[in-house]
Amino acid sequence: MHIGIVGAGGIGGFYGGLLSRAGHTVRILARGEHLAAINDRGLEIKMNDGSFVVHPEASDDPATLVGCEHVLVSVKSYSLPEVGPALVAAANAGSSIVPLLNGIDVAERLVKLGVPKASIIGGFVRASLERIAPGVIERKSSFDLIVLGELDHVHRDRTTSLVAAIAAAGATARESDDIPYELWRKFAFIVPMGVGCGLARQPMGPVMATERGRDLIKGAVHEIVAVSQGVLTAEDEPKTFAEFSAIAAPIKPSFLLDLERGRNTELDLLAGTVSRLGKELGVPTPIHDVATAAFEIATTSS
Repeated sequence: MHIGIVGAGGIGGFYGGLLSRAGHTVRILARGEHLAAINDRGLEIKMNDGSFVVHPEASDDPATLVGCEHVLVSVKSYSLPEVGPALVAAANAGSSIVPLLNGIDVAERLVKLGVPKASIIGGFVRASLERIAPGVIERKSSFDLIVLGELDHVHRDRTTSLVAAIAAAGATARESDDIPYELWRKFAFIVPMGVGCGLARQPMGPVMATERGRDLIKGAVHEIVAVSQGVLTAEDEPKTFAEFSAIAAPIKPSFLLDLERGRNTELDLLAGTVSRLGKELGVPTPIHDVATAAFEIATTSS
Protein backbone atom coordinates (compact mmCIF):
# COMPACT_ATOMS: atom_id res chain seq x y z
CA MET A 1 0.00 0.00 0.00
CA HIS A 2 1.25 3.52 -0.86
CA ILE A 3 0.43 6.00 1.91
CA GLY A 4 1.14 9.72 2.04
CA ILE A 5 1.65 11.68 5.24
CA VAL A 6 0.96 15.42 5.38
CA GLY A 7 1.96 16.77 8.76
CA ALA A 8 4.73 14.49 10.02
CA GLY A 9 4.59 15.63 13.63
CA GLY A 10 3.41 13.40 16.45
CA ILE A 11 0.41 11.79 14.75
CA GLY A 12 1.61 11.65 11.17
CA GLY A 13 5.13 10.63 12.13
CA PHE A 14 3.92 7.88 14.47
CA TYR A 15 1.55 6.20 12.03
CA GLY A 16 3.88 6.80 9.12
CA GLY A 17 6.64 5.10 11.09
CA LEU A 18 4.52 2.08 11.98
CA LEU A 19 3.29 1.66 8.42
CA SER A 20 6.80 2.00 7.01
CA ARG A 21 8.10 -0.64 9.43
CA ALA A 22 5.31 -2.95 8.26
CA GLY A 23 6.57 -2.73 4.69
CA HIS A 24 4.22 -0.17 3.16
CA THR A 25 5.56 2.58 0.91
CA VAL A 26 5.24 5.76 2.99
CA ARG A 27 5.78 9.17 1.44
CA ILE A 28 6.16 11.92 4.02
CA LEU A 29 5.72 15.57 3.15
CA ALA A 30 8.04 17.48 5.49
CA ARG A 31 10.38 20.46 5.52
CA GLY A 32 13.29 22.08 7.30
CA GLU A 33 15.26 20.29 10.00
CA HIS A 34 12.64 17.54 10.28
CA LEU A 35 12.96 16.67 6.60
CA ALA A 36 16.76 16.76 6.77
CA ALA A 37 16.84 14.52 9.84
CA ILE A 38 14.51 11.93 8.29
CA ASN A 39 16.60 11.77 5.12
CA ASP A 40 19.92 11.72 7.01
CA ARG A 41 19.18 9.43 9.96
CA GLY A 42 15.71 8.04 9.37
CA LEU A 43 12.51 8.49 11.37
CA GLU A 44 12.80 7.27 14.96
CA ILE A 45 9.69 6.17 16.86
CA LYS A 46 9.99 5.96 20.65
CA MET A 47 7.53 4.04 22.83
CA ASN A 48 7.64 2.87 26.42
CA ASP A 49 8.35 -0.69 25.24
CA GLY A 50 11.19 0.27 22.91
CA SER A 51 12.05 2.27 19.81
CA PHE A 52 12.80 1.71 16.16
CA VAL A 53 14.07 3.62 13.12
CA VAL A 54 12.61 3.49 9.62
CA HIS A 55 13.52 5.18 6.37
CA PRO A 56 10.36 6.32 4.58
CA GLU A 57 10.44 8.50 1.49
CA ALA A 58 10.55 12.12 2.63
CA SER A 59 10.29 15.22 0.47
CA ASP A 60 9.09 18.82 0.47
CA ASP A 61 7.55 18.32 -3.00
CA PRO A 62 3.73 17.95 -2.78
CA ALA A 63 3.74 16.10 -6.09
CA THR A 64 5.08 13.03 -4.27
CA LEU A 65 1.60 12.51 -2.81
CA VAL A 66 0.05 11.87 -6.22
CA GLY A 67 -0.45 8.15 -6.69
CA CYS A 68 -0.85 7.33 -2.99
CA GLU A 69 -3.89 5.22 -2.12
CA HIS A 70 -4.44 7.15 1.08
CA VAL A 71 -3.12 10.47 2.41
CA LEU A 72 -3.17 10.92 6.20
CA VAL A 73 -3.43 14.60 7.13
CA SER A 74 -2.33 15.73 10.59
CA VAL A 75 -1.19 19.32 10.14
CA LYS A 76 -2.40 22.02 12.48
CA SER A 77 -5.67 23.53 11.34
CA TYR A 78 -4.11 26.88 10.44
CA SER A 79 -1.91 25.05 7.89
CA LEU A 80 -4.81 23.52 5.96
CA PRO A 81 -4.96 26.34 3.37
CA GLU A 82 -1.23 25.88 2.75
CA VAL A 83 -1.50 22.14 2.05
CA GLY A 84 -4.91 22.38 0.38
CA PRO A 85 -3.65 22.39 -3.24
CA ALA A 86 -1.55 19.28 -2.62
CA LEU A 87 -4.54 17.47 -1.12
CA VAL A 88 -6.77 18.50 -4.02
CA ALA A 89 -4.22 17.18 -6.52
CA ALA A 90 -3.86 13.88 -4.66
CA ALA A 91 -7.64 13.46 -4.34
CA ASN A 92 -8.19 14.21 -8.02
CA ALA A 93 -5.63 11.52 -8.83
CA GLY A 94 -7.58 8.96 -6.79
CA SER A 95 -6.25 9.23 -3.24
CA SER A 96 -8.56 9.08 -0.26
CA ILE A 97 -7.89 11.98 2.11
CA VAL A 98 -7.92 11.09 5.81
CA PRO A 99 -7.87 14.13 8.11
CA LEU A 100 -6.81 13.33 11.68
CA LEU A 101 -7.23 16.83 13.11
CA ASN A 102 -9.03 17.62 16.33
CA GLY A 103 -11.90 19.75 15.02
CA ILE A 104 -15.49 18.88 14.25
CA ASP A 105 -15.75 20.69 10.89
CA VAL A 106 -12.48 19.62 9.26
CA ALA A 107 -14.19 17.88 6.33
CA GLU A 108 -16.16 21.05 5.58
CA ARG A 109 -12.94 23.09 5.68
CA LEU A 110 -11.30 20.69 3.22
CA VAL A 111 -14.29 20.84 0.87
CA LYS A 112 -14.07 24.65 0.88
CA LEU A 113 -10.44 24.27 -0.19
CA GLY A 114 -11.51 22.14 -3.16
CA VAL A 115 -11.11 18.59 -1.85
CA PRO A 116 -14.04 16.46 -3.14
CA LYS A 117 -16.13 15.35 -0.17
CA ALA A 118 -16.43 11.85 -1.63
CA SER A 119 -12.66 11.42 -1.28
CA ILE A 120 -12.64 12.17 2.48
CA ILE A 121 -12.60 9.46 5.15
CA GLY A 122 -13.41 10.66 8.66
CA GLY A 123 -10.98 9.84 11.43
CA PHE A 124 -9.41 10.74 14.74
CA VAL A 125 -6.65 9.64 17.07
CA ARG A 126 -6.60 9.23 20.82
CA ALA A 127 -3.02 9.16 22.07
CA SER A 128 -0.32 11.49 23.33
CA LEU A 129 2.10 11.69 20.41
CA GLU A 130 4.78 14.35 20.08
CA ARG A 131 7.68 15.23 17.85
CA ILE A 132 10.38 15.71 20.47
CA ALA A 133 13.23 16.47 18.06
CA PRO A 134 13.79 16.60 14.30
CA GLY A 135 13.23 13.09 13.03
CA VAL A 136 12.12 11.75 16.44
CA ILE A 137 8.53 10.96 17.47
CA GLU A 138 7.55 9.79 20.95
CA ARG A 139 4.36 8.12 22.11
CA LYS A 140 3.99 9.53 25.61
CA SER A 141 0.74 7.75 26.46
CA SER A 142 0.62 4.04 27.27
CA PHE A 143 -1.89 3.51 24.47
CA ASP A 144 -2.80 4.65 20.98
CA LEU A 145 -6.10 4.45 19.12
CA ILE A 146 -7.07 5.48 15.61
CA VAL A 147 -10.69 5.31 14.44
CA LEU A 148 -11.73 5.69 10.80
CA GLY A 149 -15.12 5.68 9.12
CA GLU A 150 -17.07 6.88 6.11
CA LEU A 151 -18.78 10.23 6.65
CA ASP A 152 -21.96 9.09 4.85
CA HIS A 153 -22.19 5.82 6.86
CA VAL A 154 -21.77 3.75 3.68
CA HIS A 155 -19.35 0.85 4.06
CA ARG A 156 -16.42 0.96 1.62
CA ASP A 157 -13.50 -1.40 1.21
CA ARG A 158 -11.05 1.53 1.13
CA THR A 159 -11.66 2.24 4.81
CA THR A 160 -11.69 -1.40 5.87
CA SER A 161 -8.37 -2.08 4.12
CA LEU A 162 -6.70 0.99 5.62
CA VAL A 163 -7.85 0.11 9.13
CA ALA A 164 -6.58 -3.44 8.63
CA ALA A 165 -3.19 -2.17 7.43
CA ILE A 166 -2.78 0.16 10.41
CA ALA A 167 -3.80 -2.57 12.86
CA ALA A 168 -1.41 -5.07 11.25
CA ALA A 169 1.34 -2.47 11.59
CA GLY A 170 1.02 -2.63 15.38
CA ALA A 171 -1.44 0.15 16.24
CA THR A 172 -4.84 -0.12 17.85
CA ALA A 173 -7.26 0.67 15.03
CA ARG A 174 -10.94 0.16 14.38
CA GLU A 175 -13.58 1.08 11.82
CA SER A 176 -16.65 3.05 12.88
CA ASP A 177 -20.09 2.85 11.31
CA ASP A 178 -20.97 6.25 12.80
CA ILE A 179 -17.86 8.39 12.56
CA PRO A 180 -19.74 11.74 12.77
CA TYR A 181 -21.01 10.80 16.23
CA GLU A 182 -17.58 9.59 17.32
CA LEU A 183 -15.95 12.78 16.03
CA TRP A 184 -18.33 14.77 18.24
CA ARG A 185 -17.48 12.54 21.20
CA LYS A 186 -13.78 13.15 20.60
CA PHE A 187 -14.45 16.89 20.24
CA ALA A 188 -16.35 16.91 23.55
CA PHE A 189 -13.32 15.27 25.14
CA ILE A 190 -10.44 17.27 23.77
CA VAL A 191 -11.92 20.79 23.80
CA PRO A 192 -12.71 20.87 27.55
CA MET A 193 -9.16 19.67 28.20
CA GLY A 194 -7.80 22.59 26.22
CA VAL A 195 -10.14 25.04 27.94
CA GLY A 196 -9.43 23.83 31.47
CA CYS A 197 -5.70 23.29 31.12
CA GLY A 198 -5.24 26.39 28.99
CA LEU A 199 -6.98 28.71 31.45
CA ALA A 200 -5.19 27.16 34.44
CA ARG A 201 -1.87 26.72 32.61
CA GLN A 202 -1.72 23.34 34.33
CA PRO A 203 -1.94 19.68 33.26
CA MET A 204 -5.12 17.70 33.81
CA GLY A 205 -4.24 16.52 37.32
CA PRO A 206 -4.52 19.92 39.02
CA VAL A 207 -7.59 20.85 36.96
CA MET A 208 -9.47 17.74 38.04
CA ALA A 209 -8.25 17.99 41.65
CA THR A 210 -10.58 20.86 42.58
CA GLU A 211 -14.37 21.06 42.58
CA ARG A 212 -14.36 24.25 40.52
CA GLY A 213 -11.99 22.68 38.02
CA ARG A 214 -14.27 19.67 37.61
CA ASP A 215 -17.29 21.97 37.28
CA LEU A 216 -15.48 23.90 34.56
CA ILE A 217 -14.89 20.69 32.61
CA LYS A 218 -18.49 19.54 33.12
CA GLY A 219 -19.82 22.91 31.96
CA ALA A 220 -17.65 22.84 28.85
CA VAL A 221 -18.89 19.36 27.97
CA HIS A 222 -22.50 20.50 28.47
CA GLU A 223 -22.05 23.41 26.05
CA ILE A 224 -20.57 21.14 23.38
CA VAL A 225 -23.47 18.71 23.71
CA ALA A 226 -25.84 21.66 23.28
CA VAL A 227 -24.23 22.93 20.06
CA SER A 228 -24.09 19.42 18.58
CA GLN A 229 -27.81 19.81 17.89
CA GLY A 230 -28.78 16.31 18.89
CA VAL A 231 -25.75 14.39 17.66
CA LEU A 232 -24.75 14.16 21.31
CA THR A 233 -27.37 13.86 24.03
CA ALA A 234 -27.57 14.35 27.78
CA GLU A 235 -26.51 10.71 28.17
CA ASP A 236 -23.15 11.55 26.61
CA GLU A 237 -22.29 14.12 29.28
CA PRO A 238 -21.53 11.75 32.18
CA LYS A 239 -19.91 9.26 29.79
CA THR A 240 -17.55 11.93 28.49
CA PHE A 241 -16.80 13.38 31.92
CA ALA A 242 -15.94 9.91 33.26
CA GLU A 243 -13.18 9.63 30.66
CA PHE A 244 -11.31 12.55 32.19
CA SER A 245 -10.76 10.56 35.38
CA ALA A 246 -8.69 8.05 33.40
CA ILE A 247 -6.21 10.69 32.20
CA ALA A 248 -2.80 10.56 33.86
CA ALA A 249 -2.28 13.63 36.04
CA PRO A 250 0.81 14.93 34.15
CA ILE A 251 -0.87 14.83 30.72
CA LYS A 252 -1.09 18.17 28.92
CA PRO A 253 -3.27 18.67 25.84
CA SER A 254 -1.53 19.88 22.71
CA PHE A 255 -3.39 23.19 23.03
CA LEU A 256 -1.64 23.90 26.33
CA LEU A 257 1.72 22.82 24.92
CA ASP A 258 1.30 25.29 22.06
CA LEU A 259 0.41 28.08 24.53
CA GLU A 260 3.44 27.33 26.69
CA ARG A 261 5.79 27.33 23.72
CA GLY A 262 4.40 30.51 22.20
CA ARG A 263 3.27 28.72 19.06
CA ASN A 264 0.18 29.29 16.98
CA THR A 265 -2.79 27.48 18.50
CA GLU A 266 -5.86 25.76 17.07
CA LEU A 267 -8.17 28.07 19.02
CA ASP A 268 -10.40 28.62 15.99
CA LEU A 269 -10.79 24.85 15.47
CA LEU A 270 -11.50 24.08 19.13
CA ALA A 271 -13.04 26.44 21.71
CA GLY A 272 -13.53 29.09 19.02
CA THR A 273 -15.73 26.70 17.03
CA VAL A 274 -17.98 26.06 20.05
CA SER A 275 -18.31 29.81 20.64
CA ARG A 276 -19.07 30.44 16.95
CA LEU A 277 -21.65 27.66 16.77
CA GLY A 278 -23.29 28.96 19.93
CA LYS A 279 -23.75 32.39 18.35
CA GLU A 280 -25.02 30.91 15.07
CA LEU A 281 -27.50 28.62 16.81
CA GLY A 282 -28.57 30.94 19.61
CA VAL A 283 -27.20 28.49 22.20
CA PRO A 284 -25.49 29.97 25.29
CA THR A 285 -21.80 29.00 25.48
CA PRO A 286 -20.41 31.31 28.20
CA ILE A 287 -17.46 29.09 29.13
CA HIS A 288 -16.19 28.86 25.57
CA ASP A 289 -16.95 32.54 24.90
CA VAL A 290 -14.81 33.60 27.86
CA ALA A 291 -12.08 31.08 27.09
CA THR A 292 -11.90 32.12 23.45
CA ALA A 293 -11.66 35.79 24.39
CA ALA A 294 -8.99 35.09 27.03
CA PHE A 295 -6.86 33.02 24.67
CA GLU A 296 -7.21 35.55 21.87
CA ILE A 297 -6.07 38.35 24.17
CA ALA A 298 -3.20 36.30 25.56
CA THR A 299 -1.87 35.22 22.17
CA THR A 300 -2.32 38.65 20.57
CA SER A 301 -0.43 40.42 23.35
CA SER A 302 2.41 37.90 23.59
